[in-house]
Amino acid sequence: MATIAHSPLVWCRRRTSVAASTSPSERSSVSVSGKIGLSGCIFKSNLVSPKLRRGRAVCIGARAEAMVADLKTKSTAPEAAASENVLHFVKYQGLGNDFILVDNRKSSTLCITSEQAARLCDRNFGIGGDGVIFVLPGVNGSDYTMRIINSDGSEPEMCGNGIRCVAKFIAELEGTTEQRSYKIDTLAGLIVPELMADGQVCVDMGPPILEAKKVPTTLEPTQDGAVVKASLVVAGRSWSVTCVSMGNPHCVVLLDPSEDVYSLPLAEIGPLFEKNEVFPARINTEFVQVLSSLHLRMRVWERGAGPTLACGTGACALVVAAVLEGRAERNCLVELPGGPLQIEWRESDNHVYMTGPAQIAFRGTAYLYN
Repeated sequence: MATIAHSPLVWCRRRTSVAASTSPSERSSVSVSGKIGLSGCIFKSNLVSPKLRRGRAVCIGARAEAMVADLKTKSTAPEAAASENVLHFVKYQGLGNDFILVDNRKSSTLCITSEQAARLCDRNFGIGGDGVIFVLPGVNGSDYTMRIINSDGSEPEMCGNGIRCVAKFIAELEGTTEQRSYKIDTLAGLIVPELMADGQVCVDMGPPILEAKKVPTTLEPTQDGAVVKASLVVAGRSWSVTCVSMGNPHCVVLLDPSEDVYSLPLAEIGPLFEKNEVFPARINTEFVQVLSSLHLRMRVWERGAGPTLACGTGACALVVAAVLEGRAERNCLVELPGGPLQIEWRESDNHVYMTGPAQIAFRGTAYLYN
């Protein structure tokens, strides 16, 4: 057998984490690396005489060269056709909450559609991510503007883990490693992340919004216009819920001390909370196990994204809710499936401060097809 192959090689490396429904002790990381051959030809001959073998070999060789040339043309054709529709991106993650970051500073209009963003977030047919985040020019005295499209194509007001990634991305775009802060305009208002000397990012998330109609929720207020420890029946169970907005809406469920947060069927109950009629803008839902007044454990079902490994605004909302319910101090460690965040609801200014990591995963180019 004679083998003729033309195989341009693409090296790829992927690092993935298992779903957010798994407990921290059960999670593990999987690394896969290898090379992908883009094309290959195999030719087989069973020839009798040397003369005939030589003649047939010349013919086969010519045909192989033609086939390889055709394969090379076909393998590069999509890239050439898409040369005017490419998107350069950097992938970041904050505690496993992963985002496709796009430099959109040359225009105040998003450079791709929400449908294209959703396709890019597909983990099988796209890049994969919980959302696409765009860095746009600043407005109203801000340094930059942040907008985000969820993996389902919807647009939320803000994202806590995402804005930490934005701060790191902006520093990369500016080519700075200095400890500094940025004023970022979002649909939830002005947010100020600060790059810390230890590599962490501390974000001033502003004051929590507690008034029921501003969260928004149609649940009746129970405490000074706020919904605190209200009863809500979902999936045949009565849950005690506290509602908080951090620029985006959250329903916080503090579980009984004996209940393990990882025993909850999140995939079943999460959508029922998200689309419940008492939440007209849909809702992010945090299920919380209080380990101590300084240590909270959380799982989240995010509006428009489903179960994620972390939710920064959700961690902020749950500390506010836990304080209102008298079950936590104002400065707490919040343990999420992707790792810990330090959250402080500062009494002096009523602002919530979130401190945690943001790391680059990889950079690349995506081709945008219709």
